Amino acid sequence: MATATAQKVPVYSVNDLKSTTDDALTPHLTTLPQPYAFTQDHTKTNVRFLLGYSAVAIAAFTFYADRKLGWEATQSTWIIAAVVSYFILNSLLTYWMWAVEAGEVFRGKRKSGETISIRSSTKKFSPLYKLHVQYTSASNKVLEKKDIETSFTTWFSADGTFHPEPLKKWLASEIEVLRLAAKDAEKKSG
Repeated sequence: MATATAQKVPVYSVNDLKSTTDDALTPHLTTLPQPYAFTQDHTKTNVRFLLGYSAVAIAAFTFYADRKLGWEATQSTWIIAAVVSYFILNSLLTYWMWAVEAGEVFRGKRKSGETISIRSSTKKFSPLYKLHVQYTSASNKVLEKKDIETSFTTWFSADGTFHPEPLKKWLASEIEVLRLAAKDAEKKSG
């Protein structure tokens, strides 16, 4: 999303710094020059939405039943089953977010079949942004797997203005496929 003014965030909010940086990864990785561009895989997000919205639908149904039918009617077996289902779905959702997604901010695939998975993390009160990158071939052979980190001050100015170019340069200096994409883009631009 391009805007006329640069995005600003509170510089002492690690969550805001991380969220802004995480959000900048997808547009960068999906707009790389061909053949390096990735298409984002939304499978894990879709499962999260399915679990979450199913739990919300059950909660809304039980609230409606309690509101319209009264307390006595909501003590029936089908309401108890709905409440148990709600807790099971919420438990599955929590497990999915913490164990399966586990901080993944981008998963994408190139036309040639290679996939990249990027997980981000920070520590409370720490200015360091950490990425776990795994780049695999079409045959699932790991081509690159590494943990990288740097300070948010690399791409945020003192007033909290986000500058995407330093982020892109840092990613290109650390991840081989992005380094190749940057070199190719540089050759084409002259």
